Amino acid sequence: MSTDMQQLFNQLSATLMGDLLTGEHLALSIAGENSIFIRFSQAKIRQSGVVEEAELGFSLIHEGRRITSSISLSGRLESDLAIARNELIRLRLEVVQLPQDPYLVIPDSTLVSCQIHKGHLPSASACADELVPPMQGVDLAGIWASGRIYKGSTNSAGGSHWFARDSFSLDYSLISTNGKMVKSTFAGTDWNPTEYREFLQQSINKLELMTKPAISIEPGAYRTFIASAGVADLLGMFSWNGLGEAGIQQQQSAFGKMRNQGAVLASGFSLAEDFTTGLVPRFNDDGEMAPECMELIGQGALTNTLVSSRTATEYELACNFAAEGEYLRSPNMAIGELQETDILAALGTGIYLSNLHYLNWSDMIGGRITGMTRYACFWVEEGVIKGPIENMRFEGSIYQIFGDNLQAVTDTAQVNPDVGTYSGREFSATVCPGILLKSFQLTL
Repeated sequence: MSTDMQQLFNQLSATLMGDLLTGEHLALSIAGENSIFIRFSQAKIRQSGVVEEAELGFSLIHEGRRITSSISLSGRLESDLAIARNELIRLRLEVVQLPQDPYLVIPDSTLVSCQIHKGHLPSASACADELVPPMQGVDLAGIWASGRIYKGSTNSAGGSHWFARDSFSLDYSLISTNGKMVKSTFAGTDWNPTEYREFLQQSINKLELMTKPAISIEPGAYRTFIASAGVADLLGMFSWNGLGEAGIQQQQSAFGKMRNQGAVLASGFSLAEDFTTGLVPRFNDDGEMAPECMELIGQGALTNTLVSSRTATEYELACNFAAEGEYLRSPNMAIGELQETDILAALGTGIYLSNLHYLNWSDMIGGRITGMTRYACFWVEEGVIKGPIENMRFEGSIYQIFGDNLQAVTDTAQVNPDVGTYSGREFSATVCPGILLKSFQLTL
């Protein structure tokens, strides 16, 4: 698929928009990638390959009815155009059979944008020489993904957007001789072999600590430090009936207490939907442009929610052009003042959690989250790591974790990319620091 996909998308869009009949409205989207994938096991390359794929999405509106679909693209204009035109004909025949949608919003954005973030990535032929040598001596399992991912959107009102970004990620686990693991992700847009070696060495240092005898601690409340990766997991829950306005309106949101009962979080906690990082496109599939940076929680107070056009129409609210699912696309948590070098001293005696796992709402309306500690989690005494702890279940409310029990926030934020590949490589990433809690409840 060597074709210029932006040019192909523009050509497909121009033809399909020209095919529309009176009263029809159309939004088109494209998402695709040109990626190198390498699978590692025991620090050896076990599988490698290149993936080039793209999908064209349709949203056809006619007389208050909407139908959606998607097709795969080959990169060849003539064949792709023929399939796309046939798909439009099929949708036209089916949309009239659907019920009318009282909250349907016709895409009317006429904005135009184009962002292409070029990076410096190792070539397919250089990946082995760059990645494998620093792994030697450890048991590493993981996936390398690199290349360009892109997304575009057009609509029949004249709006047109394109976003592309070069990136890489090595999502890996290191496994000790006693079966313990350290998990981390090295990611970015500009490959730097020195930074890679230093990053991997930090994981190796943690792995050495994991060889110490595991410490069994009793269920209870402990002073706790949660590293950036674990905080990102917690913030990810804010997209599940969290900061979306529809969830609050339907009384299914953990943040309803902040809207309706005056609940607040700690003054040291602030969160924004921030597209200035350039990690994620601002436009959604309907070509609507979200604000460049919008505060959601400011110094512990709920200041904004994610409002899609559909929700705005249904509840007669102002829209900030969130994605239709009203999930966080580019969350950025504000840093604090705790220096990274002072974390263990500030923790004193308690637990250090590198990662969390299996998170879920245990009481959505009450804002309670349950999950498991996972990978490099340690017992600390008087600022010194004594050894790894056994995996344990935790439970706590967002009003405790980011509220009453939040003591300090680190002065450095890390980018935690979404490394999912179920329908293609993801753009999204959570930028956040680590947090120190006065108390964190381990239940079993």
